Amino acid sequence: MIENDLNWITNFIWGIADDVLRDLYVRGKYRDVILPMTVLRRLDAVLEPTKQSVLDMKAALDRADIKNQDQPLRQAAGQAFYNTSKFTLRDLRSRASQQQLKADFEAYLDGFSPNVQDILDNFEFRNQIPRLSKADVLGKLIEKFLDPSINLSPDPVMNGNDSVKHPGLDNHGMGSIFEELLRRFNEENNEEAGEHWTPRDAVKLMARLIFLPVADRIESGTYLLYDGACGTGGMLTVAEEELKRLAEEHDKQVATHLYGQEINAETYAIAKADFLLKGEGDAADNLIGGPEYSTLANDAFPAREFDFMLSNPPYGKSWKSDLERMGGKDGIKDPRFVIEHAGDPEYSLLTRSSDGQMLFLVNMLSKMKHDTRLGSRIAEVHNGSSLFTGDAGQGESNIRRWIIENDWLEAIVALPLNMFYNTGIATYIWVLTNRKPEHRQGKVQLIDATQWYVPLRKNLGKKNCELSDEDIQKICDTFLAFEESEQSKIFPNAAFGYWKVTVERPLRLAVYLTPDVTANFRKTCIDAGEEQLATLIDTAAAQLGPGPHNDFNTFLSSVETLASKSGVKLTAKRLKILQNNLAQKNELAVPVIKKVHKPGKAEADPLHGRFETTVNGKLCVGEYEPDTELRDTEQVPLLEEGGIEAFIRREVLPYAEDAWIDESSIKTGYEISFTRYFYKPQPLRSLEEIRADILALEKETDGLLDEIIGRGG
Repeated sequence: MIENDLNWITNFIWGIADDVLRDLYVRGKYRDVILPMTVLRRLDAVLEPTKQSVLDMKAALDRADIKNQDQPLRQAAGQAFYNTSKFTLRDLRSRASQQQLKADFEAYLDGFSPNVQDILDNFEFRNQIPRLSKADVLGKLIEKFLDPSINLSPDPVMNGNDSVKHPGLDNHGMGSIFEELLRRFNEENNEEAGEHWTPRDAVKLMARLIFLPVADRIESGTYLLYDGACGTGGMLTVAEEELKRLAEEHDKQVATHLYGQEINAETYAIAKADFLLKGEGDAADNLIGGPEYSTLANDAFPAREFDFMLSNPPYGKSWKSDLERMGGKDGIKDPRFVIEHAGDPEYSLLTRSSDGQMLFLVNMLSKMKHDTRLGSRIAEVHNGSSLFTGDAGQGESNIRRWIIENDWLEAIVALPLNMFYNTGIATYIWVLTNRKPEHRQGKVQLIDATQWYVPLRKNLGKKNCELSDEDIQKICDTFLAFEESEQSKIFPNAAFGYWKVTVERPLRLAVYLTPDVTANFRKTCIDAGEEQLATLIDTAAAQLGPGPHNDFNTFLSSVETLASKSGVKLTAKRLKILQNNLAQKNELAVPVIKKVHKPGKAEADPLHGRFETTVNGKLCVGEYEPDTELRDTEQVPLLEEGGIEAFIRREVLPYAEDAWIDESSIKTGYEISFTRYFYKPQPLRSLEEIRADILALEKETDGLLDEIIGRGG
């Protein structure tokens, strides 16, 4: 069927909404009726030739008391679906009453096969029938879809002279019409469109990024494609078309099986209907969805592995309800999200509950094929937060680390702004594989494609630009060339990693035992029920003097001696009161000793917090109590020459010679900054240019500026 015929049919169906539903629905709700009715009319037309065969088979199966009737009925229909009611849509045109029409139409719907029932249930189409019937438009709606001006049947409509009046509509043509209707409805509701509809230009780019690098190695055979957030299924169908096209160019014959999962009921119904309309019954059966099928909490394909995967998951969307269903952050045992990596048997890939986009990527990575020649290739869209959110040791950083240390990340492509329908934020395509070619191993390519686009003549929501075929080719050529340029940067994997190190400084305390201080300390002790401790400090003040006592270690030793003589026990509680309420921080004081190592058990290593010190007149190795208020962290690049120690010696010790690093705090993190690598600073304007602008403005205002300045003087 030629393009003009497809446009005519699409426009006709689009017009039905205004003709029949204008006063009954607001425009944004037309789709609730038109999309399922388009599906029903196409299915009805396809089933018409085998209607009697299906009814005969149904009767025979019932007589034989066979319960599992699905496969025999599919065979009788010659399709992946069927209808066992005695009605076709044509039979429902003439009814004496709306009540009878409503009853017969519902019986007609009830006769469809389970896969079509699933579509109708998720469209919630039955909820529309009472409204359509009450307004007396159900019959008119059916009549419109049976109008002889259009042909939704795969068979041609003939004239009386055996010439073709309307050509048959093949599955591809029907799919094109359905997708065009969907596109128009999405544009009408552009505030929602981006949630389930990725622009075709972006999908085409993603498909080529995963197929082109292996195009010459694709063999004849069967390939499995998967989308864990499949929306209306467009990514899968575009990817399938692209794979088959490339295979044909290389004289290969490939079969594809499409798999998808989608939580939104309506978009899942649209995807499944679209697949059925295109004659892809098996693919329709491999789509799983509805509110109970969250990809994160309820994986529909836990045992499956796929050759090619691509997706545009929701970003900035909470997955808290999924988290609760999975047992909470401490109770999750899902092997997709709690794995073994870097020596940690319970390495967590769980992100913040406010944004689950990276978990969709983790889900796909868990489904990679590891025992095939091509392995698996993945393309997924993310916003900028996936590049850098999450500190070292947190979920997002752990995911980046897991991916990069496994050498799965091939490239990230920065897309133009305002490419998607409901967001103007920056978006990126991540390209991953577990079969990197040798020249890419250990490296990641970043591509800045933000300036490669063509503007739209009319904005579609926030979408104001698109990728032309030339832009897509330019991005793919840059990707395949794998060379450094102004838009392409290549880095070793470790360039994105860093160590997060906690830097400590010693707690320095001095003690003053003036009358005012001891009086206030007594009040504190009485409030805490520790009057005995106050008396002990009064004794210390008398013997040691008012101070300042700048060595808290020596002071504490003296107090312990006094306590022993007085029969007072210095409990942990009393020591805490002393340190928190009597001592004061003083940067000139001696560091407070936390621990003293036995002779010969430890060597002095100031950088790691083991210092030579004197205790009771003896030289020993000790550790200082850290001052939490002086605690700081440093990010040390994994590629830092000399590692953490060299960095600390150069960047920290010259400014804080008593600092040390807490080895137990060291965590590895990864982040990717496009801004850092592609930022182009704008040169400052010269004084001559600024002066020229000021003079030009003054001239425009006819000397007004001079007058104002003069009066001000």
